[in-house]
Amino acid sequence: MAAAPAFRVDSATVFRIALPMTLAFLTTPLVGTVDTAVVGQLGDAALLGGIAVGAIVFDVIFSTFNFLRSGTTGLTAQALGAGDRPAQSLVLLRALVLALALGVGLVILAGPVLAGALAFLQPSAAVRAATERYYDIRILSAPFALANYAILGWVLGLGRAGLGLALQTLLNGINIAGSIWLGLGLGWGVEGVAYGTLAGEVTAAVVGLAVCLAIGRDGLRAALPAVFHRAGFLAMVAVNGDIMVRSFALLFAFALFTRVGAGFGDTVLAANAILMNFFLIGGYFLDGLANAAEQLAGRAVGARRRAEFGAAVRLTVIWGFVFSAVATVALLVLGGTFIGWMTTAPDVRAAALAYLPWAALTPLAGVLAFQMDGVYIGATWSREMRNMMLASVVVYGAVLAAAVPVLGNHGLWLALLVFLGARGITLTLRLKPLSARTFPA
Repeated sequence: MAAAPAFRVDSATVFRIALPMTLAFLTTPLVGTVDTAVVGQLGDAALLGGIAVGAIVFDVIFSTFNFLRSGTTGLTAQALGAGDRPAQSLVLLRALVLALALGVGLVILAGPVLAGALAFLQPSAAVRAATERYYDIRILSAPFALANYAILGWVLGLGRAGLGLALQTLLNGINIAGSIWLGLGLGWGVEGVAYGTLAGEVTAAVVGLAVCLAIGRDGLRAALPAVFHRAGFLAMVAVNGDIMVRSFALLFAFALFTRVGAGFGDTVLAANAILMNFFLIGGYFLDGLANAAEQLAGRAVGARRRAEFGAAVRLTVIWGFVFSAVATVALLVLGGTFIGWMTTAPDVRAAALAYLPWAALTPLAGVLAFQMDGVYIGATWSREMRNMMLASVVVYGAVLAAAVPVLGNHGLWLALLVFLGARGITLTLRLKPLSARTFPA
């Protein structure tokens, strides 16, 4: 193994990773925003609700397997920090094997998965019908979407944020253009939005695989015989399993948010769907810095450099709070205009405006959770991250039970903010002892 190369962590280093990925991730909620706006032009709250429920179903499906992105980033960054090129190649190949197996499994189990999701979310009959039309097409993208997670995670772990930006821009650009053209231009509606998403995932996966081969053709070929070595493969599965539980718990919290919101009627459900796009915009605005934390923390752990690890944590948290404050102000000032663009239904507009301040506060409430997630993923402290997530879900459930009967949909948004804050606080409290264990004196 080559000697671990020295590297510097300062604000410039952070932003060389964070800014390209901030731009990349900002295009992701734009996909949801455009999809909502396309269907919103039809003026039917049930169709908007169908897109909202469909989005939650796929968030649960794909984000449950988001470990293929985050776990790959942390393990690749640690291999980079240690100067271990064969390990870098093995991380990608094992992640792609998992992505293919899981993606094909999701297509095979498409019917039961949807039936279970709809039984949990309990939408109205009209919303259910729209969801089914959307789901039956988009589920075909599963193998490609999961492969894209693995590819992006590997690229980010190598610190190639510009390349990650290019791949995400390609994926989301085709998705957006396809949804507008097929959904509105050709008049395919909900089905057109789903086909636009499928086209983006397929194209990005093909291009991403070609890019990976160009970067590491020789290393990938040499690593092939070791892909299924038991110890290494099981180690990746163990890390990813913890992240999967954490991701599933997170998406359970958001699915519960949608289910409770659906109980207030289709108008409130549609308004919450619009405002959740604002939450996603704020979150993805912060995800660039979280990715910087992943790569730099993971690299520092691989290189056994405690000072660089501390600098990565400190700088990404400081800049995260700056970015979150900007995002909150922007949502408060511009949120009404965005709502007007996203739906023509007067009742949905009025409801969304009533709950806008809650959605605008989500970046500030969640910033510490985003940044600590990045640190924990980079350091592969996956078990602790899983445990703190489960504890935060319990807090969330308690606030829901207490606040919703009294405050209605306002109580639902309050519970979401408490949940985001609890995640950040619990992870921060565990940071010092975990750092001492990873970097013994």
